[in-house]
Amino acid sequence: MPRSAAPDAPPAVPGAAGAGDAVAGGASTAGAPSGSRPSLGQVLDFAWGRGPFTATEAMAGASLTRSTTIDAIDTLVEAGIVRELPNARDAGQYSGGRPARRFELPSDLGAVIAIDAGDTHLGVTVTDLARTPLAHRRTDLDRHHTVGQRRAVILQHLDAALTSSGVPRDRVLALCAGVAAPVARNGSSPPHPDGFWERTNPGLAELLAGWAPVVEIKNDAVLAAAAEGDLGEAVGCRDYIALVAGERFGAGAVVDGHILHGAHGGVGEMVLFDHVRGVDSADGLGPTITRIAGELLASGEAAADGALARLAAEGLTADRVLALAETGDVDAARVVRDTGAFLARVVAVLGSTYDPERVIICGAIAESIQPVLDAARDVLRPLLDLPAPAILRSKLGADIVLAGAVSTALAAARTAGLPQLVARRLQG
Repeated sequence: MPRSAAPDAPPAVPGAAGAGDAVAGGASTAGAPSGSRPSLGQVLDFAWGRGPFTATEAMAGASLTRSTTIDAIDTLVEAGIVRELPNARDAGQYSGGRPARRFELPSDLGAVIAIDAGDTHLGVTVTDLARTPLAHRRTDLDRHHTVGQRRAVILQHLDAALTSSGVPRDRVLALCAGVAAPVARNGSSPPHPDGFWERTNPGLAELLAGWAPVVEIKNDAVLAAAAEGDLGEAVGCRDYIALVAGERFGAGAVVDGHILHGAHGGVGEMVLFDHVRGVDSADGLGPTITRIAGELLASGEAAADGALARLAAEGLTADRVLALAETGDVDAARVVRDTGAFLARVVAVLGSTYDPERVIICGAIAESIQPVLDAARDVLRPLLDLPAPAILRSKLGADIVLAGAVSTALAAARTAGLPQLVARRLQG
């Protein structure tokens, strides 16, 4: 299994207890199956992501006696949870003495489902316990859909993805869905003045409850933070902000290793920027780049016959403006500098509020945003009394929310879904 599933470095994500209870980069361990011996949970935790192991290795890793370890392993083998492998001699890796028995927790024992239910898009991924993708679907969503229509589309694509994966529904150990709304610990979202949060989270906790033993509904920026802590620019970091920065700002805040949550899941809501002079809205970097470019042209500060003006005639987009700046165009470079100054104010507010070591710009826009980050660094330091955080570009791309949902679902599978599976099998 990859690093995210390794037993000595479990995902920096919320587990089954809910966001805010997690420790980024901290231990995430399997509980003992209900009604079973604690030694089973200890061996399961050791085996998670380990690959082939011997009883001697499990004994040391789980801190159990040899007889207890062997008894626990044999019980898990009989239950079809742990798989016994050919011994070292049969595998051609041993030539002297009595070969040790070898075991593994197979990655195809179960699967997890990750969902990214954005404002205008839906992504669904099914992976095995080694994070290997088994199925992936992505489609556009109509923002004018009713709650009922949105729920129906989500169920349709969820069912199609699971069917495509070939995984029986009773082998799904956990599901995590990310939504563009604050999410309380029970999976619900508070009412929004325009009904936006109710539409983007149309009662998913209730809708998806029967799809897995553990179902997590999370804010999309929280999942971006989970992904960065597990796989990205925040691995090993205990204080950082994952700033989803495409169309609208949203922040996943990690302080002292904990993913912050709040009473209603609203810690990362960025409506506060409506009230910050020089920022004035929660619009992300995409709309900000096009707004600044349009303002430069309207004010006459950009050449009326220049490349930026010609681009405006075709339709301004952030990607086009950034690409033009890369060619050395003076007007587009001005847009980059001004956007950098705008971003510096945003980071300064986050820096003063959360004191992060790093602020990571996330989402599809991160791929081309580096010149803006460079410009922001040039003006950030005087805006803060505290040491300025590093401003970094995420490398996890447009599917960062799905990546965080997979990490979260795997953590939930490890701590709750797998022990529940063991308990069911032991009960017959």
